[in-house]
Amino acid sequence: MSPAKIHGAEYSIGKVFSDDFVFTIPLYQRPYAWTTEQAGEMLEDLIAFLGDGYKSIENVNPYFLGSIVLIKGDSPEADVVDGQQRLTTLTILLAALRSLMQTEKAKHLTPFLYEIGNRFKGSKDNYRLTLRERDAEFFKKNIQKEGGINNLAELNSAVLSDSQKNIKENALLFIKRLQELPESKQDDLAEFIITQCFMVVVSTPDMDSAYRIFSVLNDRGLDLSYTDILKSEIIGKIPETAQQEAYTAKWEAIEERLGRETFKDLFAHIRMIYRKAKQSESILKEFRKEVLPAKTPQQFIDETLEPLADAFYDIKNLSYQSEKFAEKINGMFKCLNQIDNSDWMPPAIFYLSQNYNKPDLLVRFFNDLERLAAGLMIQRFNINKRIESYRRLLMAIEQGEDLYTSASPLQLTPEAQNNILQILNGDIYLVPKICSYTLLRLDAKLSEGEASYHFPNVTVEHVLPQSPAANSEWMQWFPTQEERQKYVHRLGNLVLLSRKKNSRAQNYHFDRKKQQYFTTQSGVSAFAITTQVLHEKEWTTAVIERRQKNLMDVLKNLWRL
Repeated sequence: MSPAKIHGAEYSIGKVFSDDFVFTIPLYQRPYAWTTEQAGEMLEDLIAFLGDGYKSIENVNPYFLGSIVLIKGDSPEADVVDGQQRLTTLTILLAALRSLMQTEKAKHLTPFLYEIGNRFKGSKDNYRLTLRERDAEFFKKNIQKEGGINNLAELNSAVLSDSQKNIKENALLFIKRLQELPESKQDDLAEFIITQCFMVVVSTPDMDSAYRIFSVLNDRGLDLSYTDILKSEIIGKIPETAQQEAYTAKWEAIEERLGRETFKDLFAHIRMIYRKAKQSESILKEFRKEVLPAKTPQQFIDETLEPLADAFYDIKNLSYQSEKFAEKINGMFKCLNQIDNSDWMPPAIFYLSQNYNKPDLLVRFFNDLERLAAGLMIQRFNINKRIESYRRLLMAIEQGEDLYTSASPLQLTPEAQNNILQILNGDIYLVPKICSYTLLRLDAKLSEGEASYHFPNVTVEHVLPQSPAANSEWMQWFPTQEERQKYVHRLGNLVLLSRKKNSRAQNYHFDRKKQQYFTTQSGVSAFAITTQVLHEKEWTTAVIERRQKNLMDVLKNLWRL
């Protein structure tokens, strides 16, 4: 199979809006979104660039309107991957100019909006640009057709969609602003746009390569994503228009609820649930190959997308609801969200979607999933090892295996447990992500699960300073470098603070540190793990050893090590 060819060339707007191109805005594109701010800015730029009109238009410097990306073969038909907003706004501007011209002049602008059909030849009107189905007829009737723009002011905005409101308001803005120009300047502006304004048109017949081109050319990240492309492909296969509209509304409601970026993350997780392997091709290709063949479009949205989106939302927002165990389950979601990767998410949303109304099963599963995810993080497993672990877990869930036998991929092996214990019992501070997570889990356990923090900064602090002053009490309790190095970075010497570190305060003597650095204005610490230290009268090797053992015992119990 030969690679898709990419074609790029510069065209005047007169050439862009000609028989060479028949533009269609695909279903996956966002609705027309330019407001009067963006549209007005474009018009003012064009007027300013044109200048006072003392020289003929052919002598005015060319004006560059950016690039557009198309899916286009040898025929004029072209799907607009990038450039919808500019093409639509230019069409509105040309229609506004036409509406202010005398009939004889106006007819010269119409061919740039649509090719008039001929009933004797049996040809229909051929529009240069067709918007998404929901707005296409509105756009043809009120913008592209002669005289239609004159009716816009009478339309009730309350019954219009947001995109239709934008079309209406931008058209009325253009008309008002153009009316301020002399008639000759209006004519010059129309000629300038048609002949001296240019776009670079980049086209390829292949959707994947068009998307890659778009990604390179467009760094805004706002207009198009692979979820938009999949939306078009999936909903486009639904045969009935009414059903298409219903499922489009359902799709867009899910996307709006999650947010655009989180919605994209959901599709990556769905790919993993089906593919059960690290991504090796584009997500579009893998989704088409592994996910879509399994169901009809309606089944995919109803039975896969919607339940997995609900599960994803609850996990991300700690919003699971049930008559029992909801608080515990949301508490586990909070812990999992603090893991330094999201590779655990596919089995999490898969299991939750399958057992949503079985809180007894969910408590047990998510308790063990947090244990597994924390264990993999503490051992610093790389992405390949993590994905292999979660791949096996997805297989076990899908096949209905017992997840609580010692051989289950949900469980930590004895070797892994020993390895985790050695890491936790060592200089844990030197691995910051492990350290902060472990201390927060310890603190939640010590507070019997009642701890809930919303501090902008939670930091880890040493009790014994890393560099104590030579004449301080710290040097009396820890006289040798070897002793200080042995204890300073271990769990027994660490606490949590709800503020940024203060380098000077770190070296306070013990009593002052407790009073001014480890407490709040109320005289206590917000963290149970820090409050423990306030009860100590001195800080010696024996105290750290005792505290180290106690905290390690808590972790052994917490994670069944």
